[in-house]
Amino acid sequence: MTLVAASAALLAPTTLPGAPPPPDRRAQPQASAHAGAHSHPRVRPSAGPGPGASPVRAGGGAVGAAELLAKVRDCAPVSKGHYRSDAGTPADIPVCGTSDAVFWQADLDVDCDGQAGAHCNSRTDPAFSAATAFTGSDGRPLNAETLPYIVVPAPSDRWDHRADGVRGGSVAAVVHEDRVRYAVVGDIGPRDIIGEGSYALAEELGIRPDPRAGGVPSGVTYLVFKDSRVEPIEDRQAAREAGERLARQFVDTAPDPAPSTAS
Repeated sequence: MTLVAASAALLAPTTLPGAPPPPDRRAQPQASAHAGAHSHPRVRPSAGPGPGASPVRAGGGAVGAAELLAKVRDCAPVSKGHYRSDAGTPADIPVCGTSDAVFWQADLDVDCDGQAGAHCNSRTDPAFSAATAFTGSDGRPLNAETLPYIVVPAPSDRWDHRADGVRGGSVAAVVHEDRVRYAVVGDIGPRDIIGEGSYALAEELGIRPDPRAGGVPSGVTYLVFKDSRVEPIEDRQAAREAGERLARQFVDTAPDPAPSTAS
Protein backbone atom coordinates (compact mmCIF):
# COMPACT_ATOMS: atom_id res chain seq x y z
CA MET A 1 0.00 0.00 0.00
CA THR A 2 1.05 3.60 -0.51
CA LEU A 3 1.32 5.63 2.71
CA VAL A 4 -0.88 8.73 2.50
CA ALA A 5 -0.65 11.42 5.15
CA ALA A 6 -3.82 12.22 7.08
CA SER A 7 -4.28 15.12 9.45
CA ALA A 8 -7.97 15.53 10.20
CA ALA A 9 -8.32 16.35 13.89
CA LEU A 10 -10.83 14.66 16.11
CA LEU A 11 -11.74 16.83 19.08
CA ALA A 12 -14.93 15.40 20.60
CA PRO A 13 -16.77 12.10 21.06
CA THR A 14 -18.81 11.04 18.06
CA THR A 15 -21.28 8.28 17.34
CA LEU A 16 -20.43 5.41 15.00
CA PRO A 17 -23.12 4.50 12.45
CA GLY A 18 -24.69 1.26 13.52
CA ALA A 19 -22.75 0.48 15.88
CA PRO A 20 5.76 3.68 24.90
CA PRO A 21 8.87 2.27 23.72
CA PRO A 22 9.01 -0.66 21.30
CA PRO A 23 8.21 -4.01 22.88
CA ASP A 24 10.57 -6.98 22.98
CA ARG A 25 11.44 -9.04 19.90
CA ARG A 26 8.54 -11.40 20.46
CA ALA A 27 6.12 -8.59 19.76
CA GLN A 28 8.46 -6.34 17.77
CA PRO A 29 7.19 -5.10 14.39
CA GLN A 30 9.60 -5.55 11.52
CA ALA A 31 9.94 -1.89 10.59
CA SER A 32 6.40 -1.40 9.32
CA ALA A 33 6.95 -4.18 6.81
CA HIS A 34 5.70 -7.08 6.98
CA ALA A 35 7.29 -13.05 18.22
CA GLY A 36 7.77 -15.56 21.17
CA ALA A 37 8.33 -19.24 21.85
CA HIS A 38 6.14 -20.96 24.39
CA SER A 39 5.45 -24.66 24.40
CA HIS A 40 2.03 -24.39 26.02
CA PRO A 41 -0.89 -22.15 25.05
CA ARG A 42 -1.25 -19.26 27.46
CA VAL A 43 -3.77 -16.41 27.52
CA ARG A 44 -3.16 -13.24 29.45
CA PRO A 45 -6.54 -11.85 30.45
CA SER A 46 -7.59 -8.27 29.97
CA ALA A 47 -7.20 -5.93 32.86
CA GLY A 48 -10.98 -5.88 33.34
CA PRO A 49 -13.09 -3.03 34.64
CA GLY A 50 -11.20 -0.21 36.31
CA PRO A 51 -11.63 0.94 39.91
CA GLY A 52 -15.16 1.98 40.67
CA ALA A 53 -16.68 0.26 37.65
CA SER A 54 -19.92 -1.59 38.09
CA PRO A 55 -19.58 -5.35 38.51
CA VAL A 56 -20.16 -7.72 35.62
CA ARG A 57 -23.74 -8.87 35.44
CA ALA A 58 -24.52 -12.55 35.33
CA GLY A 59 -24.71 -13.71 31.74
CA GLY A 60 -23.74 -16.54 29.47
CA GLY A 61 -23.85 -17.99 26.01
CA ALA A 62 -22.25 -16.82 22.81
CA VAL A 63 -22.16 -13.07 22.30
CA GLY A 64 -24.15 -11.96 19.28
CA ALA A 65 -23.28 -9.28 16.76
CA ALA A 66 -26.12 -7.04 17.92
CA GLU A 67 -24.91 -7.19 21.52
CA LEU A 68 -21.40 -6.10 20.60
CA LEU A 69 -22.52 -3.40 18.18
CA ALA A 70 -24.84 -1.94 20.80
CA LYS A 71 -21.85 -1.46 23.10
CA VAL A 72 -19.76 0.39 20.51
CA ARG A 73 -22.32 2.87 19.16
CA ASP A 74 -20.73 5.76 21.02
CA CYS A 75 -17.17 6.76 20.24
CA ALA A 76 -14.81 8.31 22.78
CA PRO A 77 -11.79 8.89 20.52
CA VAL A 78 -8.36 7.63 21.52
CA SER A 79 -6.77 8.56 18.19
CA LYS A 80 -5.73 12.18 17.62
CA GLY A 81 -6.97 12.08 14.06
CA HIS A 82 -8.79 9.92 11.53
CA TYR A 83 -7.65 7.06 9.31
CA ARG A 84 -8.31 6.23 5.67
CA SER A 85 -9.76 2.89 4.60
CA ASP A 86 -7.55 2.90 1.49
CA ALA A 87 -5.01 5.21 -0.14
CA GLY A 88 -6.79 8.12 -1.74
CA THR A 89 -10.00 7.81 0.27
CA PRO A 90 -11.18 10.37 2.86
CA ALA A 91 -9.68 10.17 6.33
CA ASP A 92 -12.87 9.65 8.33
CA ILE A 93 -12.30 6.65 10.62
CA PRO A 94 -11.53 7.31 14.30
CA VAL A 95 -10.16 4.77 16.77
CA CYS A 96 -12.45 4.78 19.80
CA GLY A 97 -11.93 3.43 23.28
CA THR A 98 -13.38 2.31 26.56
CA SER A 99 -11.60 1.28 29.74
CA ASP A 100 -11.40 -2.31 28.44
CA ALA A 101 -11.10 -2.12 24.63
CA VAL A 102 -10.42 -0.04 21.53
CA PHE A 103 -12.52 -0.29 18.40
CA TRP A 104 -13.09 1.08 14.93
CA GLN A 105 -15.47 0.53 12.04
CA ALA A 106 -14.01 0.23 8.57
CA ASP A 107 -13.67 -1.88 5.45
CA LEU A 108 -11.83 -5.19 5.28
CA ASP A 109 -8.95 -5.53 2.86
CA VAL A 110 -7.54 -9.04 2.65
CA ASP A 111 -4.01 -9.43 4.04
CA CYS A 112 -2.24 -12.43 2.55
CA ASP A 113 1.20 -11.68 3.97
CA GLY A 114 3.30 -14.26 5.78
CA GLN A 115 3.95 -17.85 4.87
CA ALA A 116 3.23 -18.59 1.22
CA GLY A 117 0.52 -21.11 0.41
CA ALA A 118 -1.92 -22.09 -2.30
CA HIS A 119 -4.03 -18.95 -1.85
CA CYS A 120 -1.49 -16.45 -0.54
CA ASN A 121 1.65 -16.00 -2.60
CA SER A 122 3.26 -13.58 -5.05
CA ARG A 123 1.16 -14.94 -7.92
CA THR A 124 -2.22 -14.49 -6.26
CA ASP A 125 -1.35 -11.23 -4.50
CA PRO A 126 0.78 -8.60 -6.28
CA ALA A 127 1.42 -6.90 -2.91
CA PHE A 128 2.39 -10.15 -1.17
CA SER A 129 5.10 -9.97 1.49
CA ALA A 130 6.65 -13.11 2.98
CA ALA A 131 6.93 -11.37 6.37
CA THR A 132 4.52 -10.35 9.10
CA ALA A 133 5.23 -7.88 11.88
CA PHE A 134 4.74 -10.61 14.49
CA THR A 135 5.94 -14.20 14.26
CA GLY A 136 4.79 -17.57 15.52
CA SER A 137 6.32 -19.63 18.31
CA ASP A 138 8.62 -21.24 15.71
CA GLY A 139 10.00 -17.83 14.69
CA ARG A 140 8.36 -18.01 11.26
CA PRO A 141 5.94 -15.44 9.83
CA LEU A 142 2.26 -16.05 10.47
CA ASN A 143 0.11 -17.95 8.00
CA ALA A 144 -2.72 -15.77 6.70
CA GLU A 145 -4.48 -18.76 5.16
CA THR A 146 -4.93 -20.55 8.47
CA LEU A 147 -4.77 -17.90 11.21
CA PRO A 148 -7.48 -15.27 11.65
CA TYR A 149 -5.61 -12.06 12.41
CA ILE A 150 -6.15 -8.33 12.06
CA VAL A 151 -3.77 -5.54 11.06
CA VAL A 152 -3.25 -2.38 13.12
CA PRO A 153 -1.70 0.84 11.84
CA ALA A 154 1.96 1.53 12.58
CA PRO A 155 2.47 3.73 15.65
CA SER A 156 2.33 7.43 14.91
CA ASP A 157 1.38 10.75 16.45
CA ARG A 158 -2.16 9.92 15.39
CA TRP A 159 -2.34 6.77 17.52
CA ASP A 160 0.12 4.34 19.09
CA HIS A 161 -1.69 1.06 19.70
CA ARG A 162 0.89 0.05 22.32
CA ALA A 163 -0.22 2.91 24.58
CA ASP A 164 -3.67 1.28 24.73
CA GLY A 165 -2.44 -2.20 25.63
CA VAL A 166 -2.58 -3.54 22.06
CA ARG A 167 0.31 -5.64 20.73
CA GLY A 168 1.03 -8.78 18.75
CA GLY A 169 -1.28 -11.55 19.96
CA SER A 170 -3.90 -9.23 21.44
CA VAL A 171 -7.38 -10.71 21.20
CA ALA A 172 -9.92 -9.13 18.86
CA ALA A 173 -13.60 -9.63 18.14
CA VAL A 174 -14.55 -8.82 14.55
CA VAL A 175 -18.14 -8.28 13.48
CA HIS A 176 -19.57 -8.39 9.97
CA GLU A 177 -23.32 -8.51 9.47
CA ASP A 178 -24.57 -11.15 11.91
CA ARG A 179 -21.21 -12.89 12.39
CA VAL A 180 -18.79 -12.49 15.29
CA ARG A 181 -15.39 -14.09 14.87
CA TYR A 182 -12.28 -13.94 17.07
CA ALA A 183 -8.78 -13.16 15.92
CA VAL A 184 -5.40 -11.89 17.11
CA VAL A 185 -3.41 -8.82 16.21
CA GLY A 186 -0.96 -10.31 13.71
CA ASP A 187 0.47 -7.60 11.47
CA ILE A 188 1.16 -3.87 11.23
CA GLY A 189 0.16 -1.73 8.27
CA PRO A 190 0.64 1.85 7.05
CA ARG A 191 0.47 4.70 9.54
CA ASP A 192 -2.65 6.28 8.04
CA ILE A 193 -4.74 3.32 6.84
CA ILE A 194 -6.97 1.02 8.85
CA GLY A 195 -9.27 -1.93 8.08
CA GLU A 196 -7.45 -5.14 7.17
CA GLY A 197 -7.70 -8.80 8.10
CA SER A 198 -6.13 -12.08 7.08
CA TYR A 199 -7.37 -14.47 4.42
CA ALA A 200 -8.57 -16.85 7.14
CA LEU A 201 -10.48 -14.10 8.96
CA ALA A 202 -12.26 -12.96 5.81
CA GLU A 203 -13.23 -16.56 5.11
CA GLU A 204 -14.66 -17.00 8.62
CA LEU A 205 -16.68 -13.80 8.28
CA GLY A 206 -18.23 -14.94 5.01
CA ILE A 207 -16.26 -12.33 3.06
CA ARG A 208 -14.62 -13.23 -0.25
CA PRO A 209 -10.98 -13.81 0.74
CA ASP A 210 -9.39 -13.13 -2.66
CA PRO A 211 -6.48 -10.70 -2.01
CA ARG A 212 -7.00 -9.08 -5.43
CA ALA A 213 -10.78 -8.71 -5.62
CA GLY A 214 -12.11 -9.78 -2.23
CA GLY A 215 -12.85 -7.95 0.98
CA VAL A 216 -15.71 -5.54 1.63
CA PRO A 217 -15.79 -1.73 1.36
CA SER A 218 -17.41 -1.06 4.74
CA GLY A 219 -19.43 -2.51 7.60
CA VAL A 220 -16.75 -4.34 9.59
CA THR A 221 -16.26 -3.57 13.29
CA TYR A 222 -12.92 -4.37 14.94
CA LEU A 223 -12.84 -4.57 18.76
CA VAL A 224 -9.49 -5.26 20.46
CA PHE A 225 -9.37 -6.11 24.16
CA LYS A 226 -6.73 -4.15 26.06
CA ASP A 227 -3.86 -6.00 27.76
CA SER A 228 -4.92 -9.39 26.40
CA ARG A 229 -2.55 -11.74 24.61
CA VAL A 230 -2.68 -15.28 23.24
CA GLU A 231 0.54 -17.26 23.48
CA PRO A 232 1.52 -18.81 21.22
CA ILE A 233 0.00 -16.32 18.84
CA GLU A 234 -1.01 -19.03 16.36
CA ASP A 235 -3.27 -20.91 18.81
CA ARG A 236 -6.68 -20.40 17.20
CA GLN A 237 -8.58 -22.29 19.88
CA ALA A 238 -7.04 -20.20 22.65
CA ALA A 239 -7.94 -17.01 20.76
CA ARG A 240 -11.52 -18.16 20.32
CA GLU A 241 -11.95 -19.14 23.95
CA ALA A 242 -10.37 -15.92 25.22
CA GLY A 243 -12.41 -13.88 22.77
CA GLU A 244 -15.69 -15.43 23.83
CA ARG A 245 -14.91 -14.80 27.50
CA LEU A 246 -13.71 -11.23 26.99
CA ALA A 247 -16.62 -10.38 24.71
CA ARG A 248 -19.10 -11.63 27.30
CA GLN A 249 -17.36 -9.59 29.98
CA PHE A 250 -17.39 -6.55 27.70
CA VAL A 251 -21.12 -6.63 26.93
CA ASP A 252 -22.12 -7.49 30.51
CA THR A 253 -20.09 -4.71 32.11
CA ALA A 254 -21.77 -1.38 32.76
CA PRO A 255 -20.65 1.40 30.40
CA ASP A 256 -17.86 3.77 31.38
CA PRO A 257 -19.19 6.78 33.29
CA ALA A 258 -19.71 9.94 31.26
CA PRO A 259 -16.97 12.59 31.69
CA SER A 260 -17.68 15.07 34.44
CA THR A 261 -18.80 18.53 33.31
CA ALA A 262 -18.21 20.15 36.68
CA SER A 263 -16.02 23.23 36.59
